[in-house]
Amino acid sequence: MACDEGLAERIRERLGTDPDITEKRVFGGIAFLHRGNVAVGVTGDDLMVRVGPDTTEQALTRPGTRIFDMTGRPMRGWVVVAGSAVAAQP
Repeated sequence: MACDEGLAERIRERLGTDPDITEKRVFGGIAFLHRGNVAVGVTGDDLMVRVGPDTTEQALTRPGTRIFDMTGRPMRGWVVVAGSAVAAQP
């Protein structure tokens, strides 16, 4: 499954030119790393976001979110936001 290149481009625009941010293709998607650690990414049409273990439950109250689980083992500190819930820039 190809990732949503439009969403990836919107992330690039938001992240700007910070030299600590790098981009890497992973598992058919795109990950954006901050100093070598994945911070946010696009997988399929969805946005994956590192929110931290202490704020996961709060993040899951937002519309379109679910726990990040690619292997049958939920990843604590990560959520996925459905692409349909990620508003396009006006």
